[in-house]
Amino acid sequence: MTPPKKPVRSLGMGLAIATTALSFSLGTTALQAQTVPTSRPVAQNQVSYASLIADDLRLVGQSGIVASGNVEIFHNGVRLQAQELQYDRRNETLTLVGPIHLTDGPERIILADSGDLSADLRNGVLRSARIVLDQQLQLAAGEIGLVDGRYARLTDTVVTSCQTCAENPVPLWQIRARSVVHDQEGRQLYFDNASFLVKGVPILWLPRLRLPDPTLKRATGWLLPELRSSSRLGTGLATPYFIRMGDHRDLTLTPWLSTKTRTLEARYRQAFRTGDIEFNGAWSSDDLLTDNRWYLFAEGSFALPRDYRLDFDIEATSDDAYLLDYGYSGKDRLDSAISVSRARRDKFVLAELTHFNTLRSSESNSTQPTIVGDFLLHRRTEPAWIAGELDWQIEGHTHYRSSNTPGDAGRDVARLSARTDWRNSFTLNNGMVFATMAGGDLDYYTYTDEAAGEQEGLFYTGTIGAELRWPLIRREQSGVTQLLEPVMQIFYGRSNREAIPNEDSVLLEFDEGNLWSDSRFAGSDRVETGLRSNIGVSWTRQDPAGWSLALVAGRVYRENGIAALTPGSGLEGTSSDWLLAGQINFANGLSVSNRALFDDHLDFSRNETRIHWASDRVSLGSSYLWIESAPAENRPQASEWAFDGSYKFNDNWTGSADWRYDFINDRAARIGLGLEYRNECAAIDFTASRRFTRTDTIKPTTDFGVTVKLSGFGVNTGGRTLARHCNR
Repeated sequence: MTPPKKPVRSLGMGLAIATTALSFSLGTTALQAQTVPTSRPVAQNQVSYASLIADDLRLVGQSGIVASGNVEIFHNGVRLQAQELQYDRRNETLTLVGPIHLTDGPERIILADSGDLSADLRNGVLRSARIVLDQQLQLAAGEIGLVDGRYARLTDTVVTSCQTCAENPVPLWQIRARSVVHDQEGRQLYFDNASFLVKGVPILWLPRLRLPDPTLKRATGWLLPELRSSSRLGTGLATPYFIRMGDHRDLTLTPWLSTKTRTLEARYRQAFRTGDIEFNGAWSSDDLLTDNRWYLFAEGSFALPRDYRLDFDIEATSDDAYLLDYGYSGKDRLDSAISVSRARRDKFVLAELTHFNTLRSSESNSTQPTIVGDFLLHRRTEPAWIAGELDWQIEGHTHYRSSNTPGDAGRDVARLSARTDWRNSFTLNNGMVFATMAGGDLDYYTYTDEAAGEQEGLFYTGTIGAELRWPLIRREQSGVTQLLEPVMQIFYGRSNREAIPNEDSVLLEFDEGNLWSDSRFAGSDRVETGLRSNIGVSWTRQDPAGWSLALVAGRVYRENGIAALTPGSGLEGTSSDWLLAGQINFANGLSVSNRALFDDHLDFSRNETRIHWASDRVSLGSSYLWIESAPAENRPQASEWAFDGSYKFNDNWTGSADWRYDFINDRAARIGLGLEYRNECAAIDFTASRRFTRTDTIKPTTDFGVTVKLSGFGVNTGGRTLARHCNR
């Protein structure tokens, strides 16, 4: 019969025998039963206690102890498990027979067949051993030497984070080295005579190599390179170098050398107590242009006292085509801005200054507003002196063009505005909701370089209105809930701002978001006036089976047309186009939405459809847009189909594709393909894309890329759940 586990309790430096306890001294360490000490540092000259548990315990002479059967020692946060332990008091050593399991921290486990350790478990040798770091990286060696509880020196080492099995003993990747030193405190791995192998085939040899262990999230050093290939820039390697500049900032430099470009990319990040900043940029010397090329994007955000917030961003580039040539951004108008804002439940404050830079060949920065300033104070109240809700705003705006040409090409504008809106609603006995509304604007305009006939001065707008809603709810025994809500609004307004040049209200949108608005102009230069009404209905249906449907239909009627509501907007004339918008969501992840504008003859001015479906293996998204031309907005007719999707072939392989086709020009605008392999130890991405954009400065290009990430060196591929399992 196996004897029960017997605790061993220290009584000091001497050795005593009692009926229920045995004790011995491990150097300056005493073993105490059933009391597992914390891992706090032990003060100098203070006894550090430990615990020993075993199935069988025997004394050997006056200076030795033999423990066998499920042996466990707890000491200063270190846990040692072995099958047998021999303690030599004279030499203060432990001889261990495995299997041995040594845990000296939450992120490092050492396994071995046999070994010899010092009494404090900080020094010694373990044979046929393996270290597991952060449950990711495995280091197998013929022998491991422990030094001062900090260093582990491994000989004839194999390092990998891949799962290996008897039927598949060769990992996807491994590093073989003559020796490896793991600095647990510095969280670094130092390799001597290292060879990198893929499926057992040597790929790279280095005499010396230093890598972070998986517990270190940020460390100075080279990152894995990325293979890039472009039809315009050639083929080459991008090799990022990460520089840790303290706990709160870092710099990544990425040289990219190819057959046609010499590029240095940079990213700088810094976190502060109240915010953070990030700078991204690049400098290039290539065969496309004779001049050096560059770009800089930066952004930052900081919390200020009294709930204010400071935000800024910088966007600059050397030429119109650089961002697209190198794939850094698809933007064709750059904006650099700084703003201070505060948002509270009933108040919003914003002050912002923005600089615009157009990259479009059809536009000139001298005739576009390049410097724009805005100020807004918005307050919502429920005053005691009047029923309902009162909303008021004070706004300032200015913009500047460098051109001195009078009119649209050079006009500079400054405006100060005040606006107030009032609304009061109440429910009638039959369930209808009736609301009354009123609003007024005062705007003062001043110009330089204005065209003849454009007026400065004070302008006003006044609007009154009423609204009637009748929400009808139906709940069925099956659990289905339906809400039908007809809505009718009527407004009347007057204004004297017809002679103001239209700068901020040129682009028009008509959708379910502004169907119930008193004006659909985006800015202040134009407002809807006269007698008009908004009529429509909304219907929603919620089914307990997991699907839902929402529909909105409506139209705007006017006594007289408004000249600023131009053809192509769907709002021109005395009656707008019909607006019909709907969305249906299914329990299986499929959703379909559509928004259409059409007249009484079913001639469409706009039609947009979006479809999305997501499941465990498939993600698909597709959209189609048709919109007629709007000459007043400089908007050509558009007809485009876009598609993006991914398919998970199995737990490791995922394919993706995206596509955008221009039916007006009868050609693709962009095509992209991707293939990703991901498991517990590696992630490999293959990408290919073709951009068909062509202008005077931009040419079509084809790009290829290969990115490899290896888990276990400060990188988590997110594939631990994909670890392969060995057959038993």
